Amino acid sequence: MVNAVLLFVVGLVLICLGGDRLVDAAVAIARKLGIPQIVVGATIVSLGTTLPEILVSTTAAFDGSAAIAAGNAFGSIICNTALIAGLTQTIRPSRKVEFSSMAWRSAFFFIVLIAMNGYGFVTGTFDRTAGIAMLILFAVYAYLNIKRSSKEGGEEEKDEEGSKEISMFLQIVTLAVCAVLLYVGANLLVDNGIFIAKTIGVPERVIAVTFIALGTSLPELVTSIMSLIKGYGNVGLGNVIGANILNMLLVIGIPAAVAGIPLEPSTIRVDMPLACLVMAVLLAPILIRKKSSRIQGVVLLGIYAVYCVVSFI
Repeated sequence: MVNAVLLFVVGLVLICLGGDRLVDAAVAIARKLGIPQIVVGATIVSLGTTLPEILVSTTAAFDGSAAIAAGNAFGSIICNTALIAGLTQTIRPSRKVEFSSMAWRSAFFFIVLIAMNGYGFVTGTFDRTAGIAMLILFAVYAYLNIKRSSKEGGEEEKDEEGSKEISMFLQIVTLAVCAVLLYVGANLLVDNGIFIAKTIGVPERVIAVTFIALGTSLPELVTSIMSLIKGYGNVGLGNVIGANILNMLLVIGIPAAVAGIPLEPSTIRVDMPLACLVMAVLLAPILIRKKSSRIQGVVLLGIYAVYCVVSFI
């Protein structure tokens, strides 16, 4: 148990170091290319911080732990939105959020999630056909990001003088190294967190939607907090939205395409609808008012607290 706790702490340190530098490198690249912070957060940063969820769910699917594969994805969406976005919006609400960048990603998220919920409710599984469809939708999402990046590039002020001094190659290498640190740190957290949880008798699904989801979402948490500290709040917000989309399309799509994922009734009836609810609480006021409020953050944190308590009960 002592070794597990020590490795858990080491994982936390690695995630903090990786998250800190990942934000700096991502913002530097955004300035160099003239890309808005929310766009780089929803693409480059979210892909890096979602790697732990992708690898954990894929490994779980091959090992036959379907509850972990599906629970991890939707648990991470709930954690990203209710805990991470809730915390950051409570500390510092987003101001002057660019509408078009947010609107199409929000619409994409809800359309995919509602379709997945309906498919899961009817079939009780995400089979290989559904998995392949999710991977195709990921390709569509990536294409839309590339196509719209030039239109969205002029929406934020560019630091032309600072961008000239940036080495693009160095920043890309930094991103890669930080992604590795996040992955190793998250694995240490998850593996040892599961060991500790099982030692005290916590069920598999509860471990998936709480311990594993929180552990694999720590990169998003650290990245979002670092973004706030450094004054890049839109990077953190974009990271949460992008990570949630990737959780659906890759974290579920890859293992579903390989082996199929049978769904537990609690995942269909609780986790998926709740993921839709918390995203609506986060995004609806922002899309209407083009800014958020601390009330949203407090409500989201309250929802997450109730969710964790109910899951354990």
